[in-house]
Amino acid sequence: MTSIDYQMLDNSRLRLVISGKLDAESTSRLWSQALEKVGQVEPQTLVVDATGVDYCDGAGMALLVRLQAAQQRSAGQIQIKGLRSEFKQLLRLFDPGNVPGLEPRANSFVRLVEGVGQTAVKLLKDFKAQVSFAGELSVKLLGTVTCPGTLRSNDTFLIAEKAGADAVGITALLGFLIGLILAFQSAIAMRKFGAEIFVADLVTISLFRELGPLLTAFVLASRSGSAFAAELGTMKVNEEIDALTTMGIDPVRFLAIPRVIAAVAVMPFLTMFNNLFGLIGCGLVMISVGFAPIAVVNQIQQAVGLGDLFGGLAKTLVFGMLIAGIGCLRGLQTGTGASAVGDSATRAVVSSIIAIVFADGVFAVLYYFLGI
Repeated sequence: MTSIDYQMLDNSRLRLVISGKLDAESTSRLWSQALEKVGQVEPQTLVVDATGVDYCDGAGMALLVRLQAAQQRSAGQIQIKGLRSEFKQLLRLFDPGNVPGLEPRANSFVRLVEGVGQTAVKLLKDFKAQVSFAGELSVKLLGTVTCPGTLRSNDTFLIAEKAGADAVGITALLGFLIGLILAFQSAIAMRKFGAEIFVADLVTISLFRELGPLLTAFVLASRSGSAFAAELGTMKVNEEIDALTTMGIDPVRFLAIPRVIAAVAVMPFLTMFNNLFGLIGCGLVMISVGFAPIAVVNQIQQAVGLGDLFGGLAKTLVFGMLIAGIGCLRGLQTGTGASAVGDSATRAVVSSIIAIVFADGVFAVLYYFLGI
């Protein structure tokens, strides 16, 4: 039975006699009693007689440390007598003087600067990883081109089917709706000048040069880029990537190269489907406002040439490589934990979209200076 008694030795000295077990159950009962008594008396010297303590665990140590802290706050002293040697060694480990204090919390400006610095370092490390992976991927692609027999053709065709053929429906629907909406919005503005026929020019140029490649890239990034990251991320979590490395199989050549080649191969075809159905949507709007179908077709032919078509398709090759490469990189970077695969898929989509927009800006500047 655990008990605690209080004895006033004189006006400035209080004696606490503790006996029994100081475990979690008994200490919880004594905690408030002991601290309340010490707080009421506020002795200059607190004497804790632990001769009768035959068991003491972390909870009991916490009580003794708490009594020490209370005396220190009141500028008093504490003496612990009769404590067994093994308990004394344990108490030394709990000594507040051996525990480093917390650093003072920095002000908001310092925290802001630290946050900016940490973010910058994180971005630089991520950029370094992307550049390193891009170099490795380029070398492996070159090796595959010079030695086609190393390519896993069956898997490449299967990935191309999932990324390309299975995405035709959503790509065509998106292109049709974008062409329809662009034509309607442009017709409202052109009507003020009696130039509705030039709606076909505006929509066609927009689709062939910008919107077609961009929208198709966004579809591929959201469907296939995230899928690549999730597939490789799951393999990483299940330690299948480590197993491939142990067997002497290069994960980049074995897993990333087929996905990159498949994505690059299907992007131009998906973009042409997007452009085609976008023109169909535009044509329906033009016909609905009173233009003959042959007039719409002639206007489209006059608006764009092969340079516009191939200029847009050239972008798609780069977009496809970026999407597949980033998706594979994020998958290979997957950590551990339940949310790791989801985080990798999210990072793959976000990084792909940013890379696509940046690459499109580079193409815009390049085409401007080349006069394309």
